[in-house]
Amino acid sequence: MYLSGIIYSSLIPNHTIASILEASRIEEVVSEFVNLKRRGSNLIGLCPFHQEKTPSFTVSPAKGIFKCFGCGKAGDSAKFIMEHEHYSYPEALKYLARKYQIEIEEREQTAEEIVAMNARERMFNLNLFAQQQFTNTLFESDEGRAIGLSYFKERDFREATIRKFQLGYCSDKRDAFSQYATASGYSEDILLLTGLSVKHNEQLYDRFQGRVIFPIHNLTGKVVGFGGRILGSEKSKAKYLNSPESEVYAKSKTLYGIYFAKNAISKLDNCLLVEGYTDVISMHQAGIENVVASSGTSLTTDQIRIIRRYTNNITILYDGDKAGINASLRGIDMILEEGMNVRVLLFPEGNDPDSYVRRHRTSEVEGFIQQESKDFISFKTRLLLDEASNDPIKKAGLIKEIVHTISLIPDAIYRSVYVKECSRMLDVEELTLLNELNKLLRSRFRKQISPDLPETAAETRPQEPETPKPAEEKQGYYQERELLKLLLNYGAQDLLLETTDENGFPAVYRETVAHYIIDDLAHDKLVFDHPTHLKIMQLYSEGLDNGVVPHEQHFISHPEPDISLLAIDLLTERYELSKNWERHKIFVKSITEDLKQSIDSNLLDFKSKIIESRLPELMQQLEAATEGDAQDNLLKEYKNLNDMKVKINNLLGKVIIR
Repeated sequence: MYLSGIIYSSLIPNHTIASILEASRIEEVVSEFVNLKRRGSNLIGLCPFHQEKTPSFTVSPAKGIFKCFGCGKAGDSAKFIMEHEHYSYPEALKYLARKYQIEIEEREQTAEEIVAMNARERMFNLNLFAQQQFTNTLFESDEGRAIGLSYFKERDFREATIRKFQLGYCSDKRDAFSQYATASGYSEDILLLTGLSVKHNEQLYDRFQGRVIFPIHNLTGKVVGFGGRILGSEKSKAKYLNSPESEVYAKSKTLYGIYFAKNAISKLDNCLLVEGYTDVISMHQAGIENVVASSGTSLTTDQIRIIRRYTNNITILYDGDKAGINASLRGIDMILEEGMNVRVLLFPEGNDPDSYVRRHRTSEVEGFIQQESKDFISFKTRLLLDEASNDPIKKAGLIKEIVHTISLIPDAIYRSVYVKECSRMLDVEELTLLNELNKLLRSRFRKQISPDLPETAAETRPQEPETPKPAEEKQGYYQERELLKLLLNYGAQDLLLETTDENGFPAVYRETVAHYIIDDLAHDKLVFDHPTHLKIMQLYSEGLDNGVVPHEQHFISHPEPDISLLAIDLLTERYELSKNWERHKIFVKSITEDLKQSIDSNLLDFKSKIIESRLPELMQQLEAATEGDAQDNLLKEYKNLNDMKVKINNLLGKVIIR
């Protein structure tokens, strides 16, 4: 992906790219998508690139990099945006430029350039074009003002709110938008891919004809799809119509309003989940901004995980329809499985979030949510108890249902708390609930470790042979990494070195770490074996030849992925020493306190490994040699290397047993 960035980024001047990367603060960029918490000098959070319940995603503000110790993803701000949003390099740069208000000189795209864009870029481009056209139609056309704008104003939406959510209107003329888009250079195939147009009898028609438009945004604010509401009373047409699934729009992975809500969700440490577009908009307009909707679908695991990036707490707001609540109880179980805390709020009968907010002051709505929301398991228990009444069979089924829900909670402490609470509410002995709970947990564990076998066979399943371990790395591999780590972290730092002047008196001179390491290896004619290690060493050598010690950012943002990933890996430490050690008078010496000793130790260790790999080769050559001179030379080299090995190991404090 970085390579593609090189091809296209020629449109963005190098000095502008440098300004963008310099201005981009990695913690600010990542926190738009991940809820980060301070841990020492770094920040941690749940990785957005793979499923996890324990944070392994680390951000280093000092180095300007991120790294996940779970899946291995790593990079700088631009790389994060590329990976998260599936952007090209220039797209990521433009995103960062907008965020930090850095101007990029760009010319308007021609029709030929629009055609040349890849499908994903073209779809984003067309969705933006469509949103602007729908909003323009709403405010500027007679039809839009008379029908669309009137509808939004009837719902008490202010103009600022309408513009914030980029609401719009699609003309009732069957192909008005399709004709305008094709005339503006958008091809038929991309109009069909986004679902903005449909085809019938070789003719393009507008999917959202005569509907008010609700654009759907992703986490970065890009329009990925649309929802359209019909305003007439035609029963043959669906009240709401959504964009079809596409490369940029997956309904199950999208939350309506998340772009506008994510900061408030993180700040308030709670997400309010509602059902419809207007519920979200009304609550935002009232100043309650930590609210999203599931885009007209049942809640999915992917949607839950998006919310979990910003908070572990979710409050589901229902209208007074109990049938709707019962239908969604199973979906809420998925939230518990993800380790989240779930609360439920039931509005008075005849009210939904939209209508309730419009009839009450913001402070009253906030107070109602805080006072009336109940934790989900208690809410579900009370709801099912009301249904069971005094029927013992129904009550037995209720107990099994509640225990099943408790069993989904990953945390054992939370499970035990709910067992106690439900024991009291159900008037059932705690031990009875615990026995049923443990039975479920054991059954689930067996299925996880032996999914293809019945429960009774799982425990006696024969063990499969272990996968052969990969071959050991070549001699010197880890020593090469340690030397590169020293170069990347301290390359430009000066060492104070002792020598003697022309008169034989002690003297001190300065030399950078990079010079010291590179010159020492060059003196002994030693080169690295691993290809990526060698590339980085060559970049250091070239930089020093030009009088410059390459900066760590040069490697972090390098266009070759193997170089950038290795650099980030070596620059990132997963663990930090706790400050509690010092409180207990335990002081650990850091590398920087005796940097030269660390460098010398690693250089000697590297040389020792090289010698260890060379000695067996010499022995084989010696055994195969037939001429006396050749044998003498090989013996001499073998003895010299062996003596050097002993000397190095003595310096390293290693004991050699012969």
